Amino acid sequence: KLTSLALQPVITPEVVQGRVHLKCTYSHPPSWPLIRYMVLWSRLAIPGKKEQIQLDTTLQSFSYIEMNGVNLRLGDTVFCTVTAFMRDAPEEQSLPEESKGFYAGIKFLPESLEIAEDGKEHVLTILSTVPIACPGHDSSCKITLQLTTEDLGKNSQFLGPPSVALSACQVDLPCSGGSCAAAVLTVMAVTDFAQGGKRRSRITAQPIAPRDSLWRDYTPKDVKVTVRDLPTGNCYSFTDPHIITFDGWRYDNYKIGTFLLCQSTSRPFEVHVRQWDCGGHRSATACNCGVAAR
Repeated sequence: KLTSLALQPVITPEVVQGRVHLKCTYSHPPSWPLIRYMVLWSRLAIPGKKEQIQLDTTLQSFSYIEMNGVNLRLGDTVFCTVTAFMRDAPEEQSLPEESKGFYAGIKFLPESLEIAEDGKEHVLTILSTVPIACPGHDSSCKITLQLTTEDLGKNSQFLGPPSVALSACQVDLPCSGGSCAAAVLTVMAVTDFAQGGKRRSRITAQPIAPRDSLWRDYTPKDVKVTVRDLPTGNCYSFTDPHIITFDGWRYDNYKIGTFLLCQSTSRPFEVHVRQWDCGGHRSATACNCGVAAR
């Protein structure tokens, strides 16, 4: 006789006696006072296939499993499936109920980005879903992550500029009270002044010298970043000199001297041009003879 009891199992992380555990908590149905639970722990071995790692039978409305780095490691997605049955009538069971998958490890939010070469900064949040066990309750306990970017599918003979820039190369996730804080950084697309379609990159994170053995062989999932081209503005100064600005305004400058041709209002970029007399006595004509760019 199978009945639905709405046990609603939920997985949460916890540090127990200095070691990281996952705790499966579920509701106690008031209509079944004398009850026993069977809790099956499993992890996602490959997409679509679960692997059983522990089976508990308990009177409590919770069950623990240790993240020991052997049968349960960082990077695993973990489930608990709970079935209730009467102590004096074990054949009378509830329908098994499965928790949502709990990803144990470092998460990036969002998990992927599509950005444009528009100079805008995009926020990327890094957090740990599990605490780090600190020996001796060290107040400076933290996880330090080294961040790197890698362009995907780029021709090795011409590397060019990177596709994305990060606001930091290292971030700390400080841990206290059994939980770890999140770190926030910004990602910006690098303009390459080329119409090459979409460029793809990834951001990877690697824990630096962790004291906890659980973290030593762990590499978090990377973040895929797609960079979309935007049309590049152009301005010109040519012949004696005719000038066309970025917005298409046209005028002439026949004067001799050094002039500020272009200056950005948001970053340290400017172009100077030097003009000399190239018309002689016949006409008052100036020509470009030098350029300096910062």
